[in-house]
Amino acid sequence: MKISDVRTFVVGNPPPHFGGRYFIFLKLVTDNGIEGVGEVYAATFGPRVVARMIEDVCARHVIGADPFRIEALWRNVYGSGYTLRPDLSLVGVLSGIEMACWDIVGKALEKPVYALLGGQVHQRLRTYTYIYPDTGAGDDDGIYADPDRSAERALEYVGQGFTAVKFDPAGAYSAFDPRQPSLEALDRSERFAKAIRAAVGDRADLLFGTHGQFTPSGAVRLARRLEPYDPLWFEEPVPPEMPEEMARVARQTSIPIATGERLTTKYEFARVLECGAASILQMALGRVGGLLEAKKIAGMAEAHYAQIAPHLYCGPVEGAANIQISACSPNFLILESIQDWGGFHSDILKNPIRWEDGYVIPPTEPGLGVELDEEVAAAHPYEGDALHLEMARRPL
Repeated sequence: MKISDVRTFVVGNPPPHFGGRYFIFLKLVTDNGIEGVGEVYAATFGPRVVARMIEDVCARHVIGADPFRIEALWRNVYGSGYTLRPDLSLVGVLSGIEMACWDIVGKALEKPVYALLGGQVHQRLRTYTYIYPDTGAGDDDGIYADPDRSAERALEYVGQGFTAVKFDPAGAYSAFDPRQPSLEALDRSERFAKAIRAAVGDRADLLFGTHGQFTPSGAVRLARRLEPYDPLWFEEPVPPEMPEEMARVARQTSIPIATGERLTTKYEFARVLECGAASILQMALGRVGGLLEAKKIAGMAEAHYAQIAPHLYCGPVEGAANIQISACSPNFLILESIQDWGGFHSDILKNPIRWEDGYVIPPTEPGLGVELDEEVAAAHPYEGDALHLEMARRPL
């Protein structure tokens, strides 16, 4: 069996854009007609540029290759152009390709991917969601500024079955970070944590999200405000370049540190583990290097008594890969959902992800267990030029 063709899809995510402005999917086809899908989470270039990157990498390394030889393919792409280092955009492209190869392999063997990576450990996967506005029309109904409204929304999610909710009231992030949190940001963050804890009691964990805005000393100041409300984690409190500095935060707070959405490959995660920067690793499968790379990272984490909580601010194909790695990893903690996987995350798939009472049920279908609805994808092209996420371009 050889890979004979590749096709890319740049899909606009309709309002309210939960999960990002657009999704980048790819499909690999073999010479005997088996198709595999993948998703690339590369946010540093425009999506149509990334689609051309996918086509270029496939022309150089993938077309004519055996999809079963994933390790060899991975090393050849990883070293492309004399790199052999964690290049975020290249490894994002590689992640989607590798994901599609596993989808092909699973279909050829008539097994889910998790069955080929050690076998199923978890029969169902605990999930969490961000606290999103409930208007569905871009109006955030005050939810990101009003702790009482967020607490009400958190209680609604708990009523749906969620046992954890994530929120980020600490303020915007900038290309000029890290910085000290303002007294206003400290006060607002504490009020959010207090209100949401009072609303949900011990029925749900609180996941406090940040985006690397703060210096280590500033993050410690914020953590001390949050500790009375016992969050399950404090996410990415400092920027990702220097895990040694994140480790300073970890040593000075009782809140577990979580990180990983901006990291790629086992090499970057190894630094996190070696210096004790985090005990919860949030690899994003469309960026980290794919399924096998994530499995290696999960194994390293297991040896450090650390857990994995795959990150999702992306589309449902990356979400499907997250599910596969979670199902076969003993140290799985919790899975990020975009609410209950409804809306466009359901519409773009022929067979939506199964979510029940706060848990995802891993699929039994072969491969990744999902199929892209190409008609829906074609009907929603991304027409903009903005990146998936943008940072403020001035100091805050």
